Amino acid sequence: MQRAILIIITALLTVSAGNSDERIKKKAERIHKKALTIDSHVDTPMWLMREGYDFGERHDPHTQRNKLDIPRMQEGGLDGVFFAVFIGQGDRTPEGNAAAYKEAHDIIDSIESTVDRYARKLEIVTESDDLDRVAREGKHAIYLGLENGYPLAKELSRVDTFFNRGVRYITLSHSYNNDICDSSTDSAEHHGLSDFGRKVVDRMNELGIMIDLSHASDETFYQVLDMSDKPVIASHSCARALCDHPRNLSDDMLRKLKDNGGVIQMCILSAYVKTPAPNPQRDSARQAVYEKHGNYYDLDGEQKEAFLVDWYQVDTDFPRELATVSDVVDHIDHIVEVAGIDHVGIGTDFDGGGGVADCYDVSQLGNITEELVRRGYSSREIKKIWSGNLLRVMKENERK
Repeated sequence: MQRAILIIITALLTVSAGNSDERIKKKAERIHKKALTIDSHVDTPMWLMREGYDFGERHDPHTQRNKLDIPRMQEGGLDGVFFAVFIGQGDRTPEGNAAAYKEAHDIIDSIESTVDRYARKLEIVTESDDLDRVAREGKHAIYLGLENGYPLAKELSRVDTFFNRGVRYITLSHSYNNDICDSSTDSAEHHGLSDFGRKVVDRMNELGIMIDLSHASDETFYQVLDMSDKPVIASHSCARALCDHPRNLSDDMLRKLKDNGGVIQMCILSAYVKTPAPNPQRDSARQAVYEKHGNYYDLDGEQKEAFLVDWYQVDTDFPRELATVSDVVDHIDHIVEVAGIDHVGIGTDFDGGGGVADCYDVSQLGNITEELVRRGYSSREIKKIWSGNLLRVMKENERK
């Protein structure tokens, strides 16, 4: 008799849990559909430069590797996105600087060409208010960010040039130091900003270009916050307290970001979300790709394609154990606890390595909203995370 009662109670609890889960899913779907959503950092423009790639077609992220296109943006409810005009760090010589400058313009040209081709579904925009307008028109807003200030060389006028081409944030550095500042993953050269870098920060403030401190060294971070009179962003970074990587922000940095009025856009690149377990076979296989082909960013078109074939094969042979959406929201919880709900957003880094197990591409963005609902975030708070906080920072930068 007692066993029968226990079975009935267990069944009732299971049904109740199932109903509760379904309510959460439906609530999350409603919130996600109504929210203005923006992803502050994707590297999809690298795909636009590849021959035969069509941004208007749906791609399989597991076989074709691409994480974002128009059909999947629609599936994932993504209203707007910052396309990163990414330039890998090369030689800081007249020849290297010239090549980087040309490449940046070529990438912007390819973005403009793609948007022109799909003008009924896409629009390049430059102002914070544009996102709502474009979304109401049933299109996706495309913003531009320059990832790595390398193409500026030491020409301050190029800040204006890229502003005039539509760039609305500049990631000061990438994986290596440049003429602006030190990188978080390189040795100290300038000990933060160079003299030229300080001029760049001032000019970005004057023009209304957001300063992006993802990839920048800690010294650079603190120096920029000391001198910037506008709020800054970290377009794709995580909390260092939960994943001890130099690309992530410490709690002290998060508190300084709050004081500045800025925002950290939560990155979902697994290795920045959760420290990966040792995988020496994978590491060796990756190293073998470099030894065979050289640095990807030094290669030409056909050589890059050959590099990627071997690079992706490593993923097939030695798959990574990816972090999860739950791990991602652990970071959001921590950032909210340290800096507050007004200082966190989403910057996936799709097509630059971003993607966790249950949010592997843009079509699954709703899973982040669902986990936020599950943890008790209100509709108002979720809307801040998905766009409100970033648009506030952007609007404050627009003020002259």
